[in-house]
Amino acid sequence: MFPGRGAYPYGNSLLVRGTTASLVVDPSLSLVEGAPPADLVLVNHAHEDHIAGLGSYEVPVHVHEGDLDALRSRDALVAGFGLPPDEAAAVDEELRDRFHVRGRPDAKGFGDGVVFDLGGRTVTVVHLPGHTAGHSGFLIEPDGFLFVADIDLTSFGPFYGDVGSSLVDFEASMGRCREIDARWYGTSHQKGVIGGAAEFRRRLDAFAGVVEQREATLLAFLGEPRTVEEIVGHRLVYRPHVEGPHVRPVERRTAVRHLDRLMGGGLVAEVEPGRFRAR
Repeated sequence: MFPGRGAYPYGNSLLVRGTTASLVVDPSLSLVEGAPPADLVLVNHAHEDHIAGLGSYEVPVHVHEGDLDALRSRDALVAGFGLPPDEAAAVDEELRDRFHVRGRPDAKGFGDGVVFDLGGRTVTVVHLPGHTAGHSGFLIEPDGFLFVADIDLTSFGPFYGDVGSSLVDFEASMGRCREIDARWYGTSHQKGVIGGAAEFRRRLDAFAGVVEQREATLLAFLGEPRTVEEIVGHRLVYRPHVEGPHVRPVERRTAVRHLDRLMGGGLVAEVEPGRFRAR
């Protein structure tokens, strides 16, 4: 794992070498210049901070089939953010100019369990959807290193606010990670490398607990009937000072996903059209 800046807009990239080939995982902004040579590139998922350095590589590029369109086309990537047209245009410009995203129409898709053999070292795809449909981890053997990417163990908690995100899938993916006994775990942001399954699971439980905190916040707010837009204003994801074109769309999708689950569990009812209250 490359040392240095792991906080957005940067991210942690990996260089994996075998006896016959090498690959890079998630070429970030840090690799726009001075990128190490590699025979292929694996992309954990198609978000700008994971592909900003992709232009440094004229080699085969692979991503899970669920994120293939977004990697091949910047238009598809921006569409996945679910922004109004004028704001989408501004974000498209930022992705082009700040993150060097051009789209890779040559990118190829992989599925869960696919193995990349580098000679004496393998990289196995572990599909971990939720953050995006194609979000995937990589298990590197014989080292026992599991790269869990944007299951990043930060205090911000899980992000499932894009159009193609899923709260249900994210929780299932965290459960899958918990069952894998690795020697080392790597994240795309902040934490970097965590040693040992026990410490990883402790951090993972705290990370997953943010979902429960959001749900508790929502239930408390629904002590009286509220609309989705009122929940958006109350905020489940971002702190009050955070602004940007992404904030309200992410808050809205997150609120709806939690409402759907709470209503399915009988904890919230739609007491009149468009107004929800805790039971």
